[in-house]
Amino acid sequence: MQVILLEDIPSLGKVGDMVKVADGYGRNYLIPRKKAIFATEKNLKTLQHEKALVQQRVGKMKKDAGKMAEEIEKLSCTFTKNVGESGKLFGSVTSMEIEAFLKENGFDVDRKKILLDEPIKNLGMHTVTIKLQPEVAAHLKVWVVQE
Repeated sequence: MQVILLEDIPSLGKVGDMVKVADGYGRNYLIPRKKAIFATEKNLKTLQHEKALVQQRVGKMKKDAGKMAEEIEKLSCTFTKNVGESGKLFGSVTSMEIEAFLKENGFDVDRKKILLDEPIKNLGMHTVTIKLQPEVAAHLKVWVVQE
């Protein structure tokens, strides 16, 4: 029996794959639990149409993220912090502060997407990567100056 998977099943395949399974496994397990549907022409066409819609949506989101990345890269943010005698900050610049700066400038970016290996604790210019989409990243210049 041929079925189209609606969920990822480790032993069979991924969502959208058309696989051949034993009749009993398909009828008694996969189809009643909504993990698969029969592989008819109608179901195949519906699945292909849904895949096309998802690809269009993902393409649009990627394009929008690219535009946002260009605008973010034009920005430069400056933080003034208290500094000790050795040139180290008493606090640090964190992703929360960078998120607040971006919100002030009209960008709604979750702080989990701001990639900081560790908080910024030194004066000077630092480049911070912001991952907007899996394939789209922006680089923000962050200046830390003495108060």
